[in-house]
Amino acid sequence: MLGPESDPARGPLDRESAAWVAALGDPSERVREDACTRLHGVLLRIARSELGRRRGSDTRVTGPELDDLAHQAAADALLAVTRKLPDFRGESRFTTWAYRFVILEVSAKLGRHFWRNPAEALGARDWDRLPDRLGVDPAQEPQWRELAHALRRAVDDVLTDHQRRVFLAVVVDGVPLDALVARWDTNRNAIYKTVFDARRKLRDRLVAQGHLDRKAGER
Repeated sequence: MLGPESDPARGPLDRESAAWVAALGDPSERVREDACTRLHGVLLRIARSELGRRRGSDTRVTGPELDDLAHQAAADALLAVTRKLPDFRGESRFTTWAYRFVILEVSAKLGRHFWRNPAEALGARDWDRLPDRLGVDPAQEPQWRELAHALRRAVDDVLTDHQRRVFLAVVVDGVPLDALVARWDTNRNAIYKTVFDARRKLRDRLVAQGHLDRKAGER
């Protein structure tokens, strides 16, 4: 009988990866449960670390709720890993392969959590605070307000419908990227690029109208 190291459906496995695959697929229920318990611990540490990394930027979740999300992500990632175990081909270490599942679960759960508990969007008067979110620092309050009004007009005039929707969600309303990924079935890189392109268009318009100097427009 072939072991996990010599399974022709997989590449050659390192010793640690082979041990995980063997234990998770062992005919003994006790061995499988022990392996699942150990793997859950690994996935939980990854989930907690990832949630901690994103805290304060992509998420407003804190305290016990944050740890609950970590446990949910680890549990669902464990189910996904065990279900897809036959798909593991040994192209990376087993723990690296499993890492991807828990990161996906963290992102999905943060996204769903946001839509259950949405933050309050900026109101019309709060557009005056938007230049600060773009890294602009007008020297005087009247210039600040003028820039905000010009920026609001530029959002309507120069952005495509898709760019406007993404820009308003991310920059104006402060919606976390994971929430948009979950809602729009996209990925973080696509959103990053859309926001980057929108910011560049807006800065070019503000520079052309004399609201920003060229140096500020290139930041």
